Amino acid sequence: MQASTHLIKGNLEVKISKRRDLPCFREFKERKSTLTRNLCIRRASICSGLSSGAVSMGAELARARDNVETVARSLIKFRSVKAQASGGDVEDLAPINPHETSTGTVLPFVGVACLGAILFGYHLGVVNGALDYLSKDLGIAQNAVMQGITLLAAAAVGSFTGGALADKFGRTRTFQLDAIPLIIGAVLTAIAQNVQTMIIGRLLAGIGIGITSAIVPLYISEISPTDIRGALGSVNQLFICIGILAALVAGLPLSRSPLFFYRWRGMFGLAVIPSILLALGMTYSPESPRWLFQQGKISEAEKSIGTLYGKERVPEVMYELRTAGQGSTEPEAGWIDLFSKRYWKVVSVGAALFFFQQFAGINAVVYYSTAVFRSAGIASDVAASALVGASNVFGTVIASSLMDRQGRKSLLITSFSGMGASMLLLSLSFSWKVLAPYSGILAVVGTVLYVLSFSLGAGPVPALLLPEIFASRIRAKAVALSLCMHWISNFVIGLYFLSVVDKFGISVVYLVFAAVCLLAVLFMAGNVVETKGRSLEEIELALNPTT
Repeated sequence: MQASTHLIKGNLEVKISKRRDLPCFREFKERKSTLTRNLCIRRASICSGLSSGAVSMGAELARARDNVETVARSLIKFRSVKAQASGGDVEDLAPINPHETSTGTVLPFVGVACLGAILFGYHLGVVNGALDYLSKDLGIAQNAVMQGITLLAAAAVGSFTGGALADKFGRTRTFQLDAIPLIIGAVLTAIAQNVQTMIIGRLLAGIGIGITSAIVPLYISEISPTDIRGALGSVNQLFICIGILAALVAGLPLSRSPLFFYRWRGMFGLAVIPSILLALGMTYSPESPRWLFQQGKISEAEKSIGTLYGKERVPEVMYELRTAGQGSTEPEAGWIDLFSKRYWKVVSVGAALFFFQQFAGINAVVYYSTAVFRSAGIASDVAASALVGASNVFGTVIASSLMDRQGRKSLLITSFSGMGASMLLLSLSFSWKVLAPYSGILAVVGTVLYVLSFSLGAGPVPALLLPEIFASRIRAKAVALSLCMHWISNFVIGLYFLSVVDKFGISVVYLVFAAVCLLAVLFMAGNVVETKGRSLEEIELALNPTT
């Protein structure tokens, strides 16, 4: 009964032995052995306790055939070797080094997409430096809260809309459409003569940054090579931080200028430049090959793959897309599909990531950072903001270097653990009398450690992880829904935070934030999957085995 099995495996070994001069032969053998063992583990109900007399010839043949197919597919995937149907011979193609053939080509397109991330951060931060001058010229100080609420509410609408637009028109065309409200919003805020015009401009800008918040991580994840997808995905958060810092820096020289336009109006008007560059850059950027494949545009998908990774990688990437194969076999998902039994678990994880990110207290820490630094003797608001911003940028750079080595899940758990400990330190520095002599310095240390911890995982990972864990047919809409949770949570905190602090005190509120961080650690330990080193198609098949 074992003879047929040995014959099949023997034939495979003979064919492979003819190519012992291939550089990948040793890795092929190692992978074949590993995959065979893993197959037996996964099929424990079949493999355990089997004896040669108890297994039928048909089962043995099926098992051997599975081993052969698995090894062949693995070789195709990792060494770009194509199995020919006629006779089953293994034909070798030119070895591919993804770092040499794809990274340099992808980076410019990632950079273009990150213009949207810069605009995200810039529009969030620009009003801080301009508020004093807005109050003098437009009397907008009394409407500052209303303006902030308008921006956040509009961003929630924009993020929700971005998913539908990305599915219908594609990723690059959605970027171009998004440039319209971004440009008009920047122009209106720059020329506003009254509060109403300013609020309309901020409303349009909010819609624009809401859309970018959804499609920037989506586009980057879909065009990035697997081995550096984490590093490139975390660049999104880095450029958001850079955008916020750019807004703070822009306010220094422009606000002191005596000229009418080059005061606060110039600060808002500057946002027009990256908006135009984003629209122009996306004219020359390739569309997501995964979206093209899902739409059945096979030749265009192959062209896009060739532009992004090189023509030699077209067969490999197309094989992965066909392995997942959802674009050609199932209709495009609707919003109601996100709440189906099939997808709800993974969609709820995405929404929970942004819920925990916002309710862990990042906006509260940033809001109170100026007061905290003043208590420690740092009187300069600019110095306080610069320290917080520099901590955020530094932590995000570190996260980028660790994302593809340590993994997304471990960074999330480490990040929220550090945030919880920092929140506890902040709470105690405000409430324990024994720490009163050191409260100022402890509060500063707690704030800096919190921002560093946030930037290591809670900041960059959710936007990176979401496009990875969602199936291709729901990816755009599910990312948009999760980002909508981000903006709604941000909106709620902005609306009620001060009143809650007035009622319970900042120490109690920080203690609650610490508890939220602890809950986040427990949730992520049990529900978040690790995605480093796996293609989007592998992740999709693992999380949606019935698709």
